[in-house]
Amino acid sequence: MKHDRGTILVVEDDRNQREIIKTILSKEGFYVEAADCGMKAVDMLKNGNFDLVLTDLKLPDIDGTEVLREAKALGKPCPVIIMTAFGSIPSAVEATKLGAFYYLEKPLEKDQLLLVIKNAVNQVKLLKDNIMLKDQLRDRFHIDNVVGAHGAMEELYKIVKKVAPTSSTVLIHGESGTGKELFAKSIHYNSPRKNKPFFAINCAAIPETLLESELFGYEKGAFTGAVSRHIGLFEQANGSTLFLDEIGDLTQNMQAKLLRALQEKEIRRIGGKETVKLDVRIIAATNKKLEKEIEAGKFREDLYYRLNVIAFTLPPLRERLTDIPLLVEHFLKKFDEVHGGGKSLSNEVLQCLMCYHWPGNVRQLESVLERSYIMCEGPAITMEHVPAEVRQYAAPETSFDRIRSNIDELIDAKLTAAEYRLYLYLTKLDPRDDRFHSLMEPKEIIERLSISRDTFFVAISKLRDLGLYDFKAKASEIKQAAQARPSRKPQSDISDL
Repeated sequence: MKHDRGTILVVEDDRNQREIIKTILSKEGFYVEAADCGMKAVDMLKNGNFDLVLTDLKLPDIDGTEVLREAKALGKPCPVIIMTAFGSIPSAVEATKLGAFYYLEKPLEKDQLLLVIKNAVNQVKLLKDNIMLKDQLRDRFHIDNVVGAHGAMEELYKIVKKVAPTSSTVLIHGESGTGKELFAKSIHYNSPRKNKPFFAINCAAIPETLLESELFGYEKGAFTGAVSRHIGLFEQANGSTLFLDEIGDLTQNMQAKLLRALQEKEIRRIGGKETVKLDVRIIAATNKKLEKEIEAGKFREDLYYRLNVIAFTLPPLRERLTDIPLLVEHFLKKFDEVHGGGKSLSNEVLQCLMCYHWPGNVRQLESVLERSYIMCEGPAITMEHVPAEVRQYAAPETSFDRIRSNIDELIDAKLTAAEYRLYLYLTKLDPRDDRFHSLMEPKEIIERLSISRDTFFVAISKLRDLGLYDFKAKASEIKQAAQARPSRKPQSDISDL
């Protein structure tokens, strides 16, 4: 018989009782280990991994309540059931206070024993699943797992890592689809509040009356239809994080109520008299320019300053095109796992994606890739699978001809993200630009791309060796041009190369 229903530790000093219980549970598919005294059971708990403990109250050395205390002290999801032939209300109450799952009186009835054990094992499974899901969420939203290697994104990662351990209010700016909620979750799941649920609400998607009820809750009879008390998101998120998306769409009335909640750190349910103290971290997000909304009289200035403790802006995808190959790889892997496939993207499609302006940002990119993935029946996604509105940007008149003409070489060269960003940066520079000379300075490039000096010099050597870009030759041209115009020669460290 397979013992796949769980592992149980039976602690019973009576040998006959111990063997009977062990036999019953083994026949039900449980793996059973036994101990004849409390200290032995404690050692087994410390060195083993059990789903449930079934212990007698009276043991030769220590009693069952001590075994219960030790089991709880280990912090593992392992319920403890107490058995005793000396049942009394005081002992049952004490065991319950200590956290016993159930209290069984001897002689044991088989059906009752199995029912209690079944319920305890199901609870353990739920607890373990909950722990596993929380671990998966922490891994998924860990800041190191956010996709993006552009210099602007690297700066945001630094901000998030500094902000996450605090309880400060955060305001995230960014266009729709840039990943504002993803960053909010990253802050939460990297904070001391990570073991509690993340709460979110879209302020633009709910009418004002319903939004007030959702945020603040209400008492029974507060209005028609309020048949019972409703706990709002502020209370539910006590000790956790509340994400207020599209905060710029709040009405003036709701702005005033939100301001008071943030300022006083307390709320009152609709129709209630009792105030509820709050310990909630607020992360707000908007795709609007709140400064302009303030000037137009649409957003309260005092609320803005209450929210604008730590603020940052997520760049649109069109400003970090070098992240597209990384995002494509991430989404294709995701679709492979969902659909059980193993599809790749043709170089022509990648060129096309790099040339598109992405008004819907990362969300639109994911949708386009998902559609292309589903429409593709073969192993490689080609231009025929790409939506027409994106496909038209593969035309030769686009401004990224140089990227498209060299994309095959870039992919074959297996450049790192930093090397790829450097290549795109250098090839996009226009010699006719008045800033060309300053933009070619190593110090300027290192600062703009947020890379180290060592990474920069390794990258330019690799680009030269692959025949993609000779930075030293270009620097020499600049130096010669500067010598031809000595009166305008700027200070430069290009000669240091």
